[in-house]
Amino acid sequence: MSPPPVSPRPARLTSRAAVLAVVICAVVLSLAYPVREYLAQRQQIGQLVAQRQTMLTQVKNLQAQEAKYSDRSYIEQLARQELDMCFPGTQCYVVESGQSVLGSAQPQQSGPAHWYAKRWQSVQQADASPAK
Repeated sequence: MSPPPVSPRPARLTSRAAVLAVVICAVVLSLAYPVREYLAQRQQIGQLVAQRQTMLTQVKNLQAQEAKYSDRSYIEQLARQELDMCFPGTQCYVVESGQSVLGSAQPQQSGPAHWYAKRWQSVQQADASPAK
């Protein structure tokens, strides 16, 4: 009896497999940079979309504020409340220290000065200071 024919043991790494591995590595390396840039750009697009939404919200708020300030009655209300102003010839009432005081078109200030009077006083003091 003769021994069974021994088939040659295939090599673990053939030249074809080595070339295929080199080609696959080259393809992966050539795609790595574009994929990374793509992902970075997608992230940047997401940030820009969020920033755009924030800006649109701000624009809507500013448009609403512009519409509010273009209303004459709102401006008159602000002038009465914040600046203690009233129309000439009308009776104005200013409540100071819980007591009602009847005034004319320009109420007299006997209590603490308003915010704009304080600001103007600080400007005058700064102007009167000697230059060094």
